Amino acid sequence: MSEHAPVQHFIRTIIEHDLASGKHKTVVTRFPPEPNGYLHIGHAKSICLNFGLAEDYGGRCNLRFDDTNPEKESMEYANAIVEDVRWLGFQWDGPVRWASDYFPQLYDYAEELIRKGLAYVDDLTPEQMREYRGTLTEPGRDSPWRNRSVAENLDLFRRMRAGEFPDGSKTLRAKIDMASPNINLRDPVLYRIKRAHHIRTGDAWVIYPMYDYTHCISDALEGITHSLCTLEFEDHRPLYDWVLDNISIGCHPQQIEFSRLEMHYTVTSKRKLNQLVAEGHVAGWDDPRLPTIQGMRRRGYTPEGIREFARRIGVSKSENIVDLSVLEGCIREDLEAKAPRVMAVLRPLKVVLTNYQDGVTSSREAGFHPHRPELGARLVPIHREIWIERDDFMEDPPAGWQRLKPGGEVRLRYSYVIRCDEVIKDAAGEVVELRCSIDHDTLGKNPEGRKVKGVIHWVSALHALPVEVRLYDRLFTDPDPDGHENRDFLDFLNPESLTVVQGWIEPSVRDCPPETRYQFERLGYFCSDRYEHRPGERLVFNRTVSLKDSWAKAQA
Repeated sequence: MSEHAPVQHFIRTIIEHDLASGKHKTVVTRFPPEPNGYLHIGHAKSICLNFGLAEDYGGRCNLRFDDTNPEKESMEYANAIVEDVRWLGFQWDGPVRWASDYFPQLYDYAEELIRKGLAYVDDLTPEQMREYRGTLTEPGRDSPWRNRSVAENLDLFRRMRAGEFPDGSKTLRAKIDMASPNINLRDPVLYRIKRAHHIRTGDAWVIYPMYDYTHCISDALEGITHSLCTLEFEDHRPLYDWVLDNISIGCHPQQIEFSRLEMHYTVTSKRKLNQLVAEGHVAGWDDPRLPTIQGMRRRGYTPEGIREFARRIGVSKSENIVDLSVLEGCIREDLEAKAPRVMAVLRPLKVVLTNYQDGVTSSREAGFHPHRPELGARLVPIHREIWIERDDFMEDPPAGWQRLKPGGEVRLRYSYVIRCDEVIKDAAGEVVELRCSIDHDTLGKNPEGRKVKGVIHWVSALHALPVEVRLYDRLFTDPDPDGHENRDFLDFLNPESLTVVQGWIEPSVRDCPPETRYQFERLGYFCSDRYEHRPGERLVFNRTVSLKDSWAKAQA
């Protein structure tokens, strides 16, 4: 699947107007994650938007970590985010940036606000602050400490910086308007005292700036032109503008909000994802059932498919709830175009070819892709005993059945037509073996005088390799597991979201490295596991997506 033309949306219209009017000569965007968790499909949309716009308009995009909350942040998350952005196919401008790079400047701007009479040190406790803040229908009240002198505020703020006061005992607040209808403007906190070890600055700071204060200044220091964020920050934009309007910084980026991505049959709340991991409902943050980028990568989703998904769903201010099948469709299209084809049998049934003859019964070469000859070909070996899929045989089939049945014929993919002559059962009446005969005149050609419509996949028992296959499905049975007032989202966990089977696969995949994607013919698209697959030793594949949207049909 090739990259398609960009879809026009309101942010592109704003950018094109700004460039045409001369407001900006270039486009500078940023992706600003907090390193307190793993990124998910919603972040992937934001990554594609910010980096994609910079690419499309010949601009730059920065990767900047918002590391202002040291208790929840770690280098594990930061490293994973760096890896995710690269894997999706994007490269940021210059080095990775951090909000902590700007801690000295942020502190200086805070002193500037104090000197201008626009910030003050407050002694209210968090509980008192909430009480004084008011409600959506009632204005707030001024703190008793709001009218401290500039000199006193500067002295107290410097002593906060020096570590003279206990954690939580004082804050620095902006002096805006306690009666504002926008609660974000009711003297928001700019700095709090927090003795927490920081992943980059260690113990150098005991006061840390708040996100709303840090973010706008970081954007301005980096010369960001268009600061893109999701709609929950729309009410924060007046504070973003107020900070930049009241410090001497010389750059004022434009904050633009768009709707966040929500997807059916999953959750993207960091808290709920963390609960799934912590309580063992999934195997970790990279579990292929999760919508994390690490999980999608391990499942076998492609960067190109995810980028195409982000393009198709578009950007708007209206609600953006997308069915998981849209994402799966993009992945399926991408893999259809480029994944090599091989044969694997996941629920094997033994077939003995009674008239197999060494030197007479021939193996045949088959291409890896019908439209990609450059992918090459491999020999598909045949022998006296083969494995077929148990579902491809039925003793008493319905009308129109085109697979194997007693006395019936099918073609083995890339090989001969065979006829089922005998069915062997165990003491419990379970079918354990089929005895079949080969029509040796049908290698590469149709049988004479009759039509054989069915074609099934198979592998030679002598040559096939054992393979562990993990069949992944939707993690939840309900399209909106988080949308029920009186039900916990865990109530809708799909007990069949993972099935592990031991099967057989053709020998051509023996040495494939981790993260190699294939189409298992007639079964779906699969990817060798990123961590547990060991070439030549242990073959482990994850089902990426089925050949068709079987879930929609099953729910109909």
